[in-house]
Formats: sequence, C-alpha cells, structure tokens
Amino acid sequence: MYRAPLAAYPALRPRRLRQADWIRRLVRETVLTPSDLIWSLVVHDGPEDEIQVASMPGAPRMSVRRAAEAAREARTLGIPAIAVFPFIDPALKDDRGTAATDENGLICRAVKAMKDAAPEVGIMCDVALDPFTSHGHDGLIENGRILNDATVERLIEQGLVQAAAGCDILAPSDMMDGRVGRLRTSLEAEGMTDVAIMAYAAKYASAFYGPYRDAIGSASVLSGDKKTYQMDPGNSEEALREVALDISEGADMVMVKPGMPYLDIVQRVAETFALPTFAFQVSGEYAMIQAAAQNGWIDGDRAMLESLGGFKRAGCAGVITYFAPRAARALAG
Repeated sequence: MYRAPLAAYPALRPRRLRQADWIRRLVRETVLTPSDLIWSLVVHDGPEDEIQVASMPGAPRMSVRRAAEAAREARTLGIPAIAVFPFIDPALKDDRGTAATDENGLICRAVKAMKDAAPEVGIMCDVALDPFTSHGHDGLIENGRILNDATVERLIEQGLVQAAAGCDILAPSDMMDGRVGRLRTSLEAEGMTDVAIMAYAAKYASAFYGPYRDAIGSASVLSGDKKTYQMDPGNSEEALREVALDISEGADMVMVKPGMPYLDIVQRVAETFALPTFAFQVSGEYAMIQAAAQNGWIDGDRAMLESLGGFKRAGCAGVITYFAPRAARALAG
C-alpha cells in the first residue's frame, strides 16, 4: 500500500536507492527464482527426440525419452515442477477423446518416465479432452452443444488414470461446471488423498492460445470457438465467483489463464482468497516475445525475465511458462 513520504526533496531523494546494483538488490521488493517456475512442455509419441513447432521457436515437442531428460534438467536447474501436454496421433482421436483414459497412453507413459528419472520433480497433468478429440473441444458434443455433466464424467476417468500413473498435480482446464468437486471426491474415494488439484479457475476465451493448438495438433480440427465454456475477457467479478466455487469444491491452488493480459485478475484473486495463485504465460505470450527477440526488436532475455517478474509482483505464487529452463539459467547468471 502506498503511503505519502515522510520527507520531501531534497531531504528525500529516491534515486539514492538506485545508484548501484548492490543497493538495488538490497531493496528489491519482488524476487524471481527458479522455484517460482513450472516448465510447460509438449510430448509426442514418435522416435524423434524433438520436433520443432514453427509458431513456438525454442519449445519443441519432446519424445518420452527426451521428457525424462527434461525432468532431470529441471531438477538440476531448481525448477520444482513440469506441466506436460500431449500431441496425439490424429488416428487415435475420436469424438469422445477415448485416448485420454488409456492407462498405457502417451501422457501416462511420459509421467512414469519423468517420475522415474527425477522423482523429486513434481508433474502436473492437464485434465481436458481437447488434445484427444477429433473436434478439438474440451468436452463431449451433442447437436453442436457441449455437454457439461457427461464431460465431467469423462474428465474424472482421465484424472484418475493420470493420478495412478504418478501425476502429482491434476489441473482441470476444461471450464466445465462442477468438475473440481467431482474430481476431489473421486480422488478421495480411490485413496489418492495426496494428489493436489490446481484448478484453471479463471480461464478466458483468448486469442493467445493459437501456438499451443499448433503444438498439440488441435488447431486444424477445432470447429467453432470455446466461448460457451471459457470466460468472457471483459469479466472480472465472474472470475472471483469461479475461483470461489473451485476453492469450495476442493482446489488446493488456482490459476488464471492467460497471464499478462489478466494481471489485474491475478492480483484480485491473490488478495481476495490468499490461496496459492498461479498464472499461465501461454503460448501466444511466449511466441510474441520470441518473435520480437528474433527480429532484434527487444532483448529477449530481459523481456522474458521482466514478464515473469510481473507475475510475481501481481501476487503469483508461481508461473507456468515455456521459458522455464531458459529463465532458470538466466537467473543463475
């Protein structure tokens, strides 16, 4: 909270505290560390260790073997957790997202490989059907309408399979009503009491998801938009209602997505609920910084760290970002 200064110029000269690096570090209010980062990455089922995604330079799809290496890398860099997302073979997609509940599927194998490689690193899984459906939506469709309750039942199956594979944090990103409570109840019933839930509590229908949809292969199949279940970008009070509902249903942590365009929402959520609040620096945010840096328009590392620091300043406990390993190296000097 701002308070009027007790003295006036020249007795008070704020620049005294900016004169050298040592004193700037000494009085810094917000400090970003690798412990504030969750590494977002996409896995694929092919033999190639890495497959580049044109719209996300520097954030390739990884094989399961390479994802295991990434887990060891995260441990070395001090990154506490990885959020893993799948690129599914189009031949395995159908209108119900059947592959989402395959206990021998890509995500389950990736989770097991990463936990075997670096058990100290937390693994977070997205609970949503869109990477697995032939229509690219997060839910089941009937006559052009997303079915809420039927979708929730599929999501519970998916979350339990991921938890059984060793996932530490389930992150329902679908924005169906009631899914957090059903997921928490189901985990308790199965004795999976230590599995945490980070709810995508305020997820907006945003233009910033495009590169991610390229990365997971849903961009070319998505029909229509997701405005009947993702939030209207003009709404702020609604975000607080959504967060309150997810907390009441058993969420351990909450998330705002996207990140930078919604820092006002991050701040309101963090101050209102005092629960660990995260933001997702989504693919479009990542791609903009990368593209501008590659064109020489900005200093990429400085812009990366400045953007991540902004999340912390707004009240984030941590940030999910594709920049995580690069940022951790930069923070280490």
